[in-house]
Amino acid sequence: MLKYLRFSGARAVLSTALPLACTALLSACSPQSESQRNTSDGQLNRQSYISEVDGTERDYFVYLPQGYEASPSQQWPLMLFLHGNGERGDGKQDLDFVLTHGPLYEVWAQKRDLPFIIIAPQLHMFGMDRKFAYIAKRSRDAIPARLEQGTPDRTYFSPSGEMQPGDMVDQWGQVAPLLPDGWERVEQDLLNILQDTGERLRVDPSRIYLTGISYGGFGTWYMASRHPQKFAAIAPVVGWGHPDFMTPIAGAALPVWAFAGGRDTAVQKSHFFGGINRLEQESEAEVRFTIHEDMAHDVWRRVYEGQDIYDWLLRQRRERPGQE
Repeated sequence: MLKYLRFSGARAVLSTALPLACTALLSACSPQSESQRNTSDGQLNRQSYISEVDGTERDYFVYLPQGYEASPSQQWPLMLFLHGNGERGDGKQDLDFVLTHGPLYEVWAQKRDLPFIIIAPQLHMFGMDRKFAYIAKRSRDAIPARLEQGTPDRTYFSPSGEMQPGDMVDQWGQVAPLLPDGWERVEQDLLNILQDTGERLRVDPSRIYLTGISYGGFGTWYMASRHPQKFAAIAPVVGWGHPDFMTPIAGAALPVWAFAGGRDTAVQKSHFFGGINRLEQESEAEVRFTIHEDMAHDVWRRVYEGQDIYDWLLRQRRERPGQE
């Protein structure tokens, strides 16, 4: 259970017509009862908790889909989204960076109507701002504003670099299963958040999904390997799974759809095959692997702006004890 919890609105939902500096100032000073914003196309809220990592209070985003309040008896699918390395932060003033990519970007900035409760925590910095200049120098200008009218019919295409043929990795004993200081360090926080969300909100327990990008893709594989029975399906994007993670996922017959980029030089597609092949050998569930050969590391833009990933997730269910 979470040690401390309160429900509050998202700072990000203040008027995007204000300059970002003013928005941040006003949101920090606004009473919590006034900072929540209900709209015809969903709610974006903040939820507070105490992290098991360091005992600090942090927030995570909770998106409630269109129709949630109007249908008090309906249960909704739940999606846990794990962001990438560049969106880390303190879980307070930095939390808006989590809106930069992924399904939250779709429902918030682009006003997509996606029928999921979406929860999106922020990974601790763990010193990454000292290791990577692109994190240390990031600006709040990178946080997307909410569009007056969304553009759901986008087709993202921004190729860079050459497509890489790549060779399969065959010496997995020499390959670390995870990147340094990733989502595995907040495993208990994620479990607490999932449990609390299921108790507070009208979550369909048979449709709980996990997806993430880059560092979050690695975190998706890790959490699925450690807790495969908690999820109905997973969709790791530009994050490969180590073969050692696959046996628990296969044993739980957990459906998987993984994505890679053919031009990706940060997380190369050659590292995906070992785990995917083992999963196919051991699992009776559906295993999909899609390589966008014309895309680089940001293949997630195309994946999440499309509709296929959401339709596929919604088709997956995990029967719970006592369910027929």
